[in-house]
Amino acid sequence: MSKGNSESIPPGQNSALVLSGGGARAAYQAGVLKALAELVPKDNPRPFTIICGTSAGAMNAMMLASHPGTFKEAVDTMCALWMDLCVERIYRTSWHSLLGNLISISRSLFNQGVGREKPLALLDNSPLRKLLEEEIALGNIQKNIDAGHLHAACVNALSYSEGESVSFFQAAEGVKGWQRFRRFGVPTRLTTDHLMASAAIPAIFPAVKIDDVYFCDGAIRQMAPISSALHLGAGRVFIVGVSDNRSPVHWGSRRSSVQQHSPSMAQIVAQLFNAAFIDSLEGDLEHLDRVNTLLGSVDKEHYVQLAPLRPVESVVIEPSQSLGRLSGRKLRYLPSALRWLFRSTGATNAGGGVSAASYLLFEQPYIEELIELGYQDAMWEKDKLRHFLQPLPGVAEERKGLFGVRGKASEKGADSGSGP
Repeated sequence: MSKGNSESIPPGQNSALVLSGGGARAAYQAGVLKALAELVPKDNPRPFTIICGTSAGAMNAMMLASHPGTFKEAVDTMCALWMDLCVERIYRTSWHSLLGNLISISRSLFNQGVGREKPLALLDNSPLRKLLEEEIALGNIQKNIDAGHLHAACVNALSYSEGESVSFFQAAEGVKGWQRFRRFGVPTRLTTDHLMASAAIPAIFPAVKIDDVYFCDGAIRQMAPISSALHLGAGRVFIVGVSDNRSPVHWGSRRSSVQQHSPSMAQIVAQLFNAAFIDSLEGDLEHLDRVNTLLGSVDKEHYVQLAPLRPVESVVIEPSQSLGRLSGRKLRYLPSALRWLFRSTGATNAGGGVSAASYLLFEQPYIEELIELGYQDAMWEKDKLRHFLQPLPGVAEERKGLFGVRGKASEKGADSGSGP
């Protein structure tokens, strides 16, 4: 790794942006970041020196990390790209492609379940690779590191062969890799293959080969999504999730609307998606809260004795509405082959699996609503965000009173909950 001016930033003094996975739901992140960009102070035009992402969040993250301009300019570019997206720019939607993939999956039953010519998947996302190559200049990441604008950029993926979560990162000189139980940090020069691997949802999109190893979506088995940012030297983190658990509708009040039929195929898949893209982040945040409480009972002068523990300020923005319900009203905008696929598998309101559709619905009416929701959710917290965006003072604990329990965390706290 080459030398960068950001190397001079002391460990724990970097601000990190962490973007979770979620397919089309990642448009919500664009809305949050749009609001954040409007609140960035003039004396801090690049508020994040560490940028980490998983799955679709990795694509948003690398758009920011590779942009040559300010944070606001990068976010404007990101939002413009999202507003120009449609399903056909992400994966093939023709009957020919869909039926061809189904036939390949069927033929694999006579070949020990292995694809004969390429990795098996229900959908062909080769248009996504073309989009990434055209829109994200990954070569600029090193330029930003050398210029001191960026300390590290990180993309997460899962190894099929070993079942290990790998954080591929490109960083300033002196940043070393790490190894924990079933998770590693590997220094490398990030490429489109890393982005494609991070977004390769098992069975939905094909696996991606990197250095003779096949990888899939980084959200799978990623039980501590925040830990990679902490390993890379973050002193505070801004996290954008795609869970809709902030919605005031709880299980008890929904019991009357529970379906009477057994779970549809799409409903089963939706729960697997939620477990991968949502539960790990929420579990990590819950663990951070617990560690924060413990650290709050320790006198500050004892922090040196507790190294490598250190205070880490954090802010989380998540959807205030159900993204699954929002997607259920937009299914009619999909191409005919996809509408058939979703109906036949139960990825509808009636089938109970509409949440699965929310991950694959890259259509303008849905994307626009997600961006607007993200923008509004962030603006509700604008006072907190303005405070967070101020340049990091000498003592991070000064913000503890404003951010409450989630205002402090620790590297050990995130790690002990496992993670990438």
